[in-house]
Amino acid sequence: MENEARRRWLIQALACGWLGAGWSRGLQAGALGQVPERLPPDQSVFRVVGDVRINGQPATRSTALGPDDRIETGEQGELVAVVGSDALLIRRRTRVQLGLGQAKQTLRLITGAMLSVFGRRSRQTLTIHTPIATIGVRGTGVYASTEPERSYLCTCYGTTELSAVGEPAAVERITATHHDAPRYVLARPEQGQWIVPAPFVDHSDLELRMLEALVGREVPFTLTDDPYLRPRRDY
Repeated sequence: MENEARRRWLIQALACGWLGAGWSRGLQAGALGQVPERLPPDQSVFRVVGDVRINGQPATRSTALGPDDRIETGEQGELVAVVGSDALLIRRRTRVQLGLGQAKQTLRLITGAMLSVFGRRSRQTLTIHTPIATIGVRGTGVYASTEPERSYLCTCYGTTELSAVGEPAAVERITATHHDAPRYVLARPEQGQWIVPAPFVDHSDLELRMLEALVGREVPFTLTDDPYLRPRRDY
């Protein structure tokens, strides 16, 4: 139902003409709460909805998000925020531990789901950890979610390297331009496979464009290519 509701909303937005080359500030502000544009250096939080806690304290628009903070969202919580050159959309019922300082480049998705866009790393590779998977990332867009038996990873664009916690030798390198190869990483192998193809689910190009705008970048495709606006395909 959530996917179909997003699809209907995107189709309506496309019909209104605001998914083209330019942003319609009035329509976009109504849909997203405010117009996405590069956040000033002293602002971390673009949007906070419902119960969101950073290091155990309730988050507000004025909360400063640090590179090593812990983020938790409640049943109806959602956070959109920026840390340096990275932007995050944290879904409801999610726990994330950041590690984005100079000393380390890690992000732990303990439960739940998040959509992220990352600035390019010249020397270090950012690593996303779930209880089931490890994802090596450079400059890219990534959607990740985790369940008890599997983690989902969509390389929206850019390059990632996936491996299974249960079998570190099970590795797959993915280079994508537009959600080309979503994957499930499994807690237990199926027919000898730890990493298997997955469908495209639960995130959109519009959300990616919002996140990139918050750090002053653009997505590397047109929004009319959004998979929610074309027939589904299995990978």
